This record gives sequence, C-alpha cells and structure tokens, in this order.
Amino acid sequence: MISITVLALVFGVIFLAELPDKTALAGLVLGTRYRASYVFAGVAAAFTLHVVLAVAAGSALTLLPQRLVHALTGVLFLGGAAMLLLKKGDDEEEIRKPEDQSFWKVAGTGFMLILVAEFGDLTQIMTANLAARYDDPLSVGLGAVLGLWAVAGLGIVGGKALMKRVPLGLITKIAALVMLALGAWSLYEAVAR
Repeated sequence: MISITVLALVFGVIFLAELPDKTALAGLVLGTRYRASYVFAGVAAAFTLHVVLAVAAGSALTLLPQRLVHALTGVLFLGGAAMLLLKKGDDEEEIRKPEDQSFWKVAGTGFMLILVAEFGDLTQIMTANLAARYDDPLSVGLGAVLGLWAVAGLGIVGGKALMKRVPLGLITKIAALVMLALGAWSLYEAVAR
C-alpha cells in the first residue's frame, strides 16, 4: 500500500535538495548537447539504482530501536541542512562528448555520470534517512525516484529557464529549512519517547 502523504513529503524534500545539486547542472549540460530522451533514459536509470540502494540501507536501519533511529535520522537531517547552507558555488564538471550520438552512447554517458556523481550524495543519504524514518520503502522509494526524475527532466529540458526565474540560493535555503524541520522533529521524537 502506497502512502500518498509519505510519497508527497519525500518527493518535495528530494526535489528541493536535488535542484541546487551539480548533477542537475550536468543534466542540463547533457540536455543541451544531446537528444533529451536519450539523456533522460540514462539519468533516470542511474537515479533508480541509487534510490533502490538508499531505500535498502534505510530499511535496514528500521531494525534498530526507534529512539536510536529517530536520533540518528535527526542528526543526519541537520547535517544535510548544514551541508546545503555551507555549500560553496556550483562546480560544473567537464562532460565528455561521446563519439557518436546513438542511444546507447548518450544514455550510457548520462548513466555513468549520475552513477558516479550521486554515489553517497546528500539526496541518497536523505532517501535512506526517510526510508528509516517512515518504514515505508515503497512510498519513500517512489517519492524519491519521482523527485529525482522531475529534477532531471527540468534540468535536461528547461533548466536554463528555471534558473533565470528562481534563484538557486532560494531553492537551497528552502531545502535546508525543510531538512532542519525534519531533523528537529526527529530529535524531538527521539527525546520525547
């Protein structure tokens, strides 16, 4: 059974946290050079793999006592908020152009770029935290995948227009505030129980 509330919360948190990330910018760069559908296929596959790994790790945390899980996720959310607030400007990595523009070359480039860049990334850690927090792997996984895919789609197709209208600093601050609230709530639950 999928919880729409958990799915929507996870989608929002992951979407906001991923927008200012360098992988959103990498998707934008790839999308300007290659066929968008090919890029999205590779990027979406890599994000799906990351979410599966994160949800599995988070689900393993649910085997621990609830107080410990709440305290751990609270501290990790607060750390994630601090990372967002203290993050320096955007580093745009060099993206190599494949020799040909075939589906497998372009999708493979997108897949490998995201697979490497996102491993252990803030949104992967947040997804594991959310999976541990809500003990609803399907809703958390679906919300995280949809949030990451939405950012990838925006980055690939319309990232330039979005960045002109919404300052990256504002997006980062909103994501950090949401994470601060989730961290404070988790710590409160750890202490109150």
